[in-house]
Amino acid sequence: MAEKTIKSPMPGTFYRRPDPESDTYVSEGDEVSPGDTVGLIEVMKSFHEVKAEEGGTISRILVEDEDPVGAGQDLVELE
Repeated sequence: MAEKTIKSPMPGTFYRRPDPESDTYVSEGDEVSPGDTVGLIEVMKSFHEVKAEEGGTISRILVEDEDPVGAGQDLVELE
C-alpha cells in the first residue's frame, strides 16, 4: 500500500501531546480518520492543531516531541 504523509501546515515547534501530563495524540499503529488531531504546532505561543486529511494507520512518526519543523515538512506516515 502506498504511504501517505501528514505535513506541517506552518513552521514552528511540533508537540505530540496537548500538555506534558497527557498521553500523545497518536502512536504508531493507531488508526486515524479525516479530521483527527495528530499533534500541535506552536508559533509564537499560539497552538495550531495538525489534523489528518485522510484516514489510515500510522506507520511512522517522523519527528520527536518539541522538534522544530518547517512548513510542508512530513510529520507522520500513514499506510
